[in-house]
Amino acid sequence: MQISTTARHCELDPELRRFVQQRIEKLERFARDIHEAHVVLTAEKFRHIAEITLRLSQRELVSREESTESRIAVDRAADRLEQQLRRIKDRRIDHHPRERADGYAREPAAEGGEAFEEEE
Repeated sequence: MQISTTARHCELDPELRRFVQQRIEKLERFARDIHEAHVVLTAEKFRHIAEITLRLSQRELVSREESTESRIAVDRAADRLEQQLRRIKDRRIDHHPRERADGYAREPAAEGGEAFEEEE
C-alpha cells in the first residue's frame, strides 16, 4: 500500500508522519485490497483538519475530522475509516454464501453431525 501525506498551511514533522503511517497500516487488517492512502492535514488558526482517502479495488472511502490537535484529528479520522472497513468486511463475509462446484448453494449441516435414517 502506498501512503502519501500532504500538509496545508503547516509543517509536517517526522514524528507525526510516522504516526500517520502506523495508523494507516493498521487498517490493512480489515481489507487487504487497499491500494493507496492519501492523508491531507490542514491547519486553520486553532483548528486542525485531517482528511484520509483510501482507494480500494472496487470503492473509495473518505473520512474527514477536525480537532484542536492534528494527531487527534488523524486518530479520529482513522477510527471512522476503521468502522467503515469493518462494515464492508462484515458484508463481504455475511452476504456471499459459498457455492459448491456444481453451482448449487451449500445446505446447512444437520445437528449432531451426519444425517441418519430412522429405523422402524
